[in-house]
Amino acid sequence: MVASVRPFARWAVHRVSGPSMAPALRDGDFVLARRIPARRVRAGDVVVARHPARADGLLLVKRAVRRTDGGWWLEGDNMFVTSDSREFGAVPDRLVLARAVLRLRDPLGVARIPRKR
Repeated sequence: MVASVRPFARWAVHRVSGPSMAPALRDGDFVLARRIPARRVRAGDVVVARHPARADGLLLVKRAVRRTDGGWWLEGDNMFVTSDSREFGAVPDRLVLARAVLRLRDPLGVARIPRKR
């Protein structure tokens, strides 16, 4: 699950929440994602998608495993957390929004360097 900054822009920063993508992504990490059509997703990509079974538009960060007739089969890297396609099935193309391209660790923790007195 993620929290987003500018989620509908071409580029967006999403905050990872939860352990489902460990060890590649940890709770509290951020990903820089580029909005792309689902047809440009490749197996192995980490994507941002809307949860197909939630009306609230919850965003997920998951790995695209394979293309199916119903869309993309998405799974977390942590095999012990099953809040992914193993629980809700394939995610339709229209709900696959972006490809994550960079992992950032706490970019909001940036602070100015104090002046020397």
